[in-house]
Amino acid sequence: MKKYLLLILATPLFSFAQEKTLLVQGISPGLYIMHKVAPKENYYSIGRIYNISPKDMAPFNNLQLESGLSPGQQIKIPLNSTNFFQSGNAGADETFVPVYYAVKEKEGLFRVAANHHDLPLETLKQWNNIKGDAVKKGTSLIVGYLKVKKELSSIAKKGIGTSINSNLAGISKSEEKKLIEPYKKTVVTATIKTNTSDSKKNGTENPKPVETLQVKTVKEEVVTPVKEEPVKSVKETIAVESKKTIPANNAGGGSFKDRYESQINKIQLVESTGMAGVFKSTSGWTDKKYYCLFNSATPGTIIKITNTANGKFVFAKVLDLMPDIKQNEGLLLIISNAAANELGAAEVNFNCLLNYGK
Repeated sequence: MKKYLLLILATPLFSFAQEKTLLVQGISPGLYIMHKVAPKENYYSIGRIYNISPKDMAPFNNLQLESGLSPGQQIKIPLNSTNFFQSGNAGADETFVPVYYAVKEKEGLFRVAANHHDLPLETLKQWNNIKGDAVKKGTSLIVGYLKVKKELSSIAKKGIGTSINSNLAGISKSEEKKLIEPYKKTVVTATIKTNTSDSKKNGTENPKPVETLQVKTVKEEVVTPVKEEPVKSVKETIAVESKKTIPANNAGGGSFKDRYESQINKIQLVESTGMAGVFKSTSGWTDKKYYCLFNSATPGTIIKITNTANGKFVFAKVLDLMPDIKQNEGLLLIISNAAANELGAAEVNFNCLLNYGK
């Protein structure tokens, strides 16, 4: 009788472990998920659940393997090359279990991707069926998969199979280009990946680019501006762009012009003025694709940036928020040096006028 009673009591615990969503924490390469130690569990039984060696688990938690674990104790399960994957295939006796990340306040998709082993942005969108560039706080996004043994892991029933579903996981490294470089040392680094698949339109081949930003931030004390200039106050008002009399001395403004015009036809136009900073980039010099980091618009928004000194303008796509570092204090936004060159601003801070839909 006692034996059957123990089995009945144990069943809910086992079911709970199966239904638990795996939520990743930390930033790569130190990613991990939390596990609450159940009665009679030890390093080895937990290791079988998450396909991780006890010799990796104990030091990751600053614990001694010989000391054992206590019921109710919270431990970190490291996600490393043994158990965490974002592409590839598993063995016939294995399966991939989705690992999720809960989006934080004002966090853009490309930052989520960059913080999880530089996952390609389009892969992140594909896994989570996302079409746009923004996502709400608290949204759970798949950022990778835990590879576990079907017969050993209690979470294996949540597996998707032996192959990670991503048409973009195999993009060649030779297609990557650095987007953002430092003034003197790295503040933000990024890459643009190009999807080489073509679509036919009106009998011609039209490549569809896929932009993927990967960001890394370094110590702020190593960064200094290219040139110090007085910072003017930033103001934001609802306005109609046609009221400004600044002449347009350059034609076109870049590849995002049509998208800008489409956006402002659907939503209210916002106008802001302030100081713009510049980052170095390999993008935009030939393809006229200009990018910026901006705190007041969601990623994917196209902004018209006008140099108030000469009336030249460009259309730039917002990639994410500006890094919160000393160098960026007082700046309204940061643009690529290709965009700054088009605006006749070289690589120094300059006053600008912004127009965008919000």
